[in-house]
Amino acid sequence: MKEDIFSKSLDMHRKLRGKLDIRCRKDIENVRDLALVYTPGVAEPCRAIARDENELWNVTIKNNLVAVVTDGTAVLGLGDIGPAASMPVMEGKSCLFKRFAGIDSIPLAISTKDVNEFVNVVSKIAVSFGGINLEDISAPRCFEIESRLQQELDIPVFHDDQHGTAVIALAAYKNALRLTGRSLAGSRLVINGAGAAGSSIARYFLAAGVEDIIMCDVNGALCEGYPQGLNPAQVELSKVTNPEKKRGGLADVIKGADAFLGVSRPGLLTGDMVRSMAKEPVVFAMANPTPEIFPDEAFAAGAAVVATGRSDFPNQVNNCLGFPGIFRGALDVRARRINEEMKLAASEALASLVTDAELSKDYIIPSALDERVVPAVARAVAEAARRTGAARL
Repeated sequence: MKEDIFSKSLDMHRKLRGKLDIRCRKDIENVRDLALVYTPGVAEPCRAIARDENELWNVTIKNNLVAVVTDGTAVLGLGDIGPAASMPVMEGKSCLFKRFAGIDSIPLAISTKDVNEFVNVVSKIAVSFGGINLEDISAPRCFEIESRLQQELDIPVFHDDQHGTAVIALAAYKNALRLTGRSLAGSRLVINGAGAAGSSIARYFLAAGVEDIIMCDVNGALCEGYPQGLNPAQVELSKVTNPEKKRGGLADVIKGADAFLGVSRPGLLTGDMVRSMAKEPVVFAMANPTPEIFPDEAFAAGAAVVATGRSDFPNQVNNCLGFPGIFRGALDVRARRINEEMKLAASEALASLVTDAELSKDYIIPSALDERVVPAVARAVAEAARRTGAARL
């Protein structure tokens, strides 16, 4: 990526004055058009909704509208920059919804760090939307916010930083294991980074059938009875991960591991650590923009396959592979929620797009620009929603 991408992006944003606009689907060219779109004709769809609120899905934009909601506390690699500074990212997410899945969305930055107030605001406006995409909210608040909104609302609530990353990472991990002759149940995985993304990935991989996961944070391996101050989500994780109760830092617990998955900080995985892993290990170094280890160093140390979060290396674990198709499938069947079965179906659909003939160390996951991705993921998610009773249609 060219060094001037940042200044060019700023120039583009200033020129466009925002990346989104709103367009009317019905032309208003004469008095009759005006009467249909607004008064007096609009009274009839209002009465239809008053009689049966489900009509809201049939006569308004709700059927294809998602709210992209943040408080600006964990924006990209920038951290807590506040709701105002988060808006370009939220607009960008809305652009991706439209480009990849034809979904309309509105960026909403909420000026509060109070969980109760945040949940209350989103709950009050949710009637207008078919789904809620939570974005760039710091841990551990993001866990409570998502959980409470899922309980209160009858539309999908999806924190993409947690679940979107997990869905794509599992698809790539399945194919990396297929390439190296391993299985989910038989692999030992070390996850470095126990924040929102790392915690969600661990829970999701456990649900998918991975049995041996060791979580590491800045203080070392999470273990039941871990002496450092863990948040509630990490306490629960410590009970279901690290089955052999290994102690120590990343360099200690990675010895003999089949795979490494990093959602942490640059440079934390060394070549010596990779050499201490099992033969032909799998390395997912997903810190952005600078990974835990660069692919050339990982390969030199013996890695069989490497994935990152960057577009300038093969095997990019990119959330664009997940959330557009997941929400497309959920909206198509008017789902009440996005459940575990729907996410697992998305991962399987994504992984299956890479055939045995195509599978290689440089191709374990499709490109975000692969036009097959959204339809395949949407179909799988919609079918899983119907099968599990999450769908209205």
